Amino acid sequence: MAFTPQDPDAEDALLGEINVTPLVDVMLVLLIIFMIAAPMLHQGIEVALPQATAEPLPMRTDDPLVLSIDAGGLIFIEDDPVDDSLLVDKLQALIAARGDDTVFLKGDREVPYGRVVQVLDMLYQNDITRVGMVTEAAEGNSGRR
Repeated sequence: MAFTPQDPDAEDALLGEINVTPLVDVMLVLLIIFMIAAPMLHQGIEVALPQATAEPLPMRTDDPLVLSIDAGGLIFIEDDPVDDSLLVDKLQALIAARGDDTVFLKGDREVPYGRVVQVLDMLYQNDITRVGMVTEAAEGNSGRR
């Protein structure tokens, strides 16, 4: 609803409409920023994943519980480093709080295979058996993942 002055020829006539153009500009810039930043969000620490041609597991709506092993063999739950002796207790507490017993294991491709098996064995001995291995798609197999 616009305000119309009594004298339409007056130079200092007031207009009562809100200019929404700057608001639209700001919203579009924010939309672009979020579209660029959203794919960069990831769980756990950054590791160089091995490549595989297996089909991925279906994703659930919640963020997965990610257990990472870096190139030095250190274990992380999400972004927090964890000692081997406390790993199972912390995982069981997180699993109980979440209600989802699925754990995704990200192992750096440079970590010795024995270290990954050692961590898997610790999990299996303590009844954490729903473990998914995280890999990257093979370079020559971009159609399948």
